[in-house]
Amino acid sequence: MTSELDIFVGNTTLIDEDVYRLWLDGYSVNDAVALRVRSGILEQTGATTGVLQSDTMDHYRTFHMLERLLHAPPKLLHQLIFQIPPSRQALLIERYYTFDEAFVREVLGKKLSKGTKKDLDDISTKTGITLKSCRRQFDNFKRVFKAVEEMRGSLVGNIQQHFLLSDRLARDYAAIVFFANNRFETGKKKLQYLSFGDFAFCAELMIRNWTLGAVDSQMDDMDVDLDKEFLQDLKELKVLVADKDLLDLHKSLVCTALRGKLGVFSEMETNFKNLSRGLVNVAAKLTHNKDVRDLFVDLVEKFVEPCRSDHWPLSDVRLFLNQYSASVHSLDGFRHQALWDRYMGTLRGCLLRLYHD
Repeated sequence: MTSELDIFVGNTTLIDEDVYRLWLDGYSVNDAVALRVRSGILEQTGATTGVLQSDTMDHYRTFHMLERLLHAPPKLLHQLIFQIPPSRQALLIERYYTFDEAFVREVLGKKLSKGTKKDLDDISTKTGITLKSCRRQFDNFKRVFKAVEEMRGSLVGNIQQHFLLSDRLARDYAAIVFFANNRFETGKKKLQYLSFGDFAFCAELMIRNWTLGAVDSQMDDMDVDLDKEFLQDLKELKVLVADKDLLDLHKSLVCTALRGKLGVFSEMETNFKNLSRGLVNVAAKLTHNKDVRDLFVDLVEKFVEPCRSDHWPLSDVRLFLNQYSASVHSLDGFRHQALWDRYMGTLRGCLLRLYHD
């Protein structure tokens, strides 16, 4: 008696998303097996612990072999060793470059160097993220930074082209690169209430309006470096607070426009000159690298904290900043309207994001 047996042989590489997450999170094979057992997988599949151990080890071997390709994602797309569907390739890349909020807040704005890498043990202990995962995330930040820092063109576009990340993740990496390049201080105690999302929002505004690329799309490092000529020109804004007549007229225009509309009108009227001096002096100091680094510290000290201490609701902050910015256009003696708009357009957006009432 003969029997027929149909055999299908395939070479598609199987990717278990749950095991991939455990590998990315830095768990050893044994720890990963223990976590899989705890999830109830043995009861769901009827497998033995030995089979689960072998399955986990097999996946880990595959991920280790894939890792060198993940360092240069276009290579993953064009290699022929692993037969992985495009949707799975995209998942592998996106998740490999995804990072933890707690981790990025610890390194945001720091130099991506060996010195910072030495601190990863402490960061791992503080955040509860495994050291292996911390190293992967740090190396990803550094790899992307090194790849795009000297490139022409859109920072987000360059990251997407060379690392095949989603638009949102590429924008997050653009913020990380921008902050690392300009070394913005984010670790001070008074800034701890701010999330990575808050800083990334401000980075996007600054890239769009304050960099070389904001005025010339053909400039080298267009989205990475702040426009030094723009920063130098900001000193011209000091006339708004140095000239008593201009300062008084500016205050009068803002107060006239907001009378009866602002819940904290009396507080605003009393503190107008101090707030204006703070905002204008921040601009005038941005010619110095240290003051550029301390931008967010200064914004919190000079504007956010005074308003918060007077219990300004966010709606009043928005009304004030809108009118404060717009009223300058009615100052006949002021000749730097375009410069003011370029500065305050970005600063207004940042301050509203930084202000948590």
